[in-house]
Amino acid sequence: MAVESSIVSYAQVAADARTAADTGDRIASIALSLVLLPLATPVSDAKVLTGRQKPLTEIAFVFAKITSRDGHEGIGFGYSKRAGGPGLFAHAKELAPNLIGEDPNDIARLFNQLLWAGASMGRSGLTTQAIAPFDVALWDMKARRAKLPLAKLLGAQRDSVRCYNTSGGYLHTPLDQVLRNVEISKASGIGGIKLKVGQPDGATDLKRVAAVREQLGADFPLMVDANQQWDRPTAQRMGRRLEAYDLVWIEEPLDACDTEGHAALAAALDTPIATGEMLTSFGEHAQLVMANGCDFVQPDAPRVGGITPFLQIMALADYKGLMLAPHFAMEIHLHLAAAYPREPWLEHFEWLGPLFNEQLELRNGRMWVSDRPGLGFSLSDQARAWTVATATFGQS
Repeated sequence: MAVESSIVSYAQVAADARTAADTGDRIASIALSLVLLPLATPVSDAKVLTGRQKPLTEIAFVFAKITSRDGHEGIGFGYSKRAGGPGLFAHAKELAPNLIGEDPNDIARLFNQLLWAGASMGRSGLTTQAIAPFDVALWDMKARRAKLPLAKLLGAQRDSVRCYNTSGGYLHTPLDQVLRNVEISKASGIGGIKLKVGQPDGATDLKRVAAVREQLGADFPLMVDANQQWDRPTAQRMGRRLEAYDLVWIEEPLDACDTEGHAALAAALDTPIATGEMLTSFGEHAQLVMANGCDFVQPDAPRVGGITPFLQIMALADYKGLMLAPHFAMEIHLHLAAAYPREPWLEHFEWLGPLFNEQLELRNGRMWVSDRPGLGFSLSDQARAWTVATATFGQS
């Protein structure tokens, strides 16, 4: 009799139970926008001096705003420099319908779903970069729903991250202005300075590095970035000459795809090697990391497809004992760097500031995680004014 009663009771519970699939939220609508951010001054690095690219005059951003059936929202973005913005927006429009009606909490599954939706074009490059606005927006939504900054949702290791500035040291900037920019950056609370190198005449690079090092003093963190423009012999020679300046790292001394060359430099030089920003998938980063191709790995969440693959890269980099220094997009990378077990660096660019109503706090050489939920940003009226195309999916 007791057994029969137990069976009846269990059957009643099973009949009344609701599964996660029954009760989960659903993606109701997606709004996409293509925004062209103009730069006040055209920017030149070593790629321009070698004739491989034109000066950078604007940055194309693809924003995704995702709204769920239960009224939750998230905002994410991807970007492209010099070329590819319209293509990025076009592929994002192809991908968006795949998300309507899906549970926004199933982020890893949805990333793979979108990856396979464009797999006939490959699983890196534009196909992954077009996923980033959606993936970042879904993580933003999840953290907002939890009423937590994204760093706290991920499990923050720290509440602030060391921050260095790049924008004041481009090759188009005269040395006297670079030195003024160094002082401005230090006064603003920056914790490190990165200087572009890769001049046709290496002596010019060494002169500029020497001047900046003297201006900063012996102990202030200084990095250099060759933007992939040296060949192996030049990188070896310049790397040895740069040892005298006690650099935090030499960035992209070789072509981004030359994993073997980067590994050889990392083994030969005392100065750490940093690279990874141009790689566009977890798989490409895995090859770099497992080949000991760098000391600092520099993934870019919008370029690899969003936060989901970035977290995979972080886990592998930590396993291999590497340092982390994400490229660009500090509005996203602050949260990810704050969750990395080893003390990272964050790249500061003021360029994106006009796109958002909120700004990040910089003091004492570090960028601080705000208490705002999610990424902590909303799009400004200026971002809307720079919008050149929009598309909507689902029902608001």
